[in-house]
Amino acid sequence: MNSPFDKALIFTDLHITPPGETIIGLDPLARFTQGLTHALARHPDAQHIILLGDLTNTGDPAEYARLAPALADCPIPVTVTMGNHDLRQHLTAAFPDGLNADGFAQHALDLGPLRLLILDTHDYENRAPLEQDGWLCPVRLAWLDTELARAAADGKDVVVFTHHPPCPVGFWAMDAIGLANSDALLSRLHSAPHVRHLICGHIHRTIHASASNPAGGGLPLTILKSPCHQIPMILGQGTFADSVDEPGAYGILLALKDTVVVHTEDFALSDGTVLSY
Repeated sequence: MNSPFDKALIFTDLHITPPGETIIGLDPLARFTQGLTHALARHPDAQHIILLGDLTNTGDPAEYARLAPALADCPIPVTVTMGNHDLRQHLTAAFPDGLNADGFAQHALDLGPLRLLILDTHDYENRAPLEQDGWLCPVRLAWLDTELARAAADGKDVVVFTHHPPCPVGFWAMDAIGLANSDALLSRLHSAPHVRHLICGHIHRTIHASASNPAGGGLPLTILKSPCHQIPMILGQGTFADSVDEPGAYGILLALKDTVVVHTEDFALSDGTVLSY
């Protein structure tokens, strides 16, 4: 199908559980499958699907074993990265192409005029096993440096993806488990004028922000919510254990002429019938 857009679809925080287990009464796999079906029906022209971490709820092999078949017949290439609820060895077993040569779920993809740089912010097991906050080690940061330079040489604007946001968003408990070394990331992105946007997950809400630059200005940032459960809108909240059954969503990234556009689409609100008035 020819499309006027270069387009990518983004899902984050799937939290797939083992068979028979739910989260606040919701089956995360059923919700993700519903969202994926919705997205594929409306956006069959997308060039990429990006799963932005927390693919599973605990990193159990049984959880990845439920997810992988749901993607087996997907007609659009799927790229995965890690969140704090994932485990590296089990993700690798389910998605053999999920890690790069350095052993991290970091990927560079082209989307029309854009280069998409997907970072792995999972707190490396040798540093602090199963920590909830994010971390970018020197190897991952060196990969980013190389890819930013390559994108500049190729004349590509850049959109960066991370599971953990590198700035506070007003939910205190979630801010406490953001990207622990955010300065290391933001200093690089602010120094690269061809970086146009940053897309994150982790918070389970749709949020738009500007990651401030001490030299002036800021980097536009979009946080996408989960296809399953969301965090309640209680700003200043001191716990991340509370969840609410609100509509799930996915993101749609468009690469337009000189413009980066990020839409968020709630699904299952209606049957999608378009009416005129």
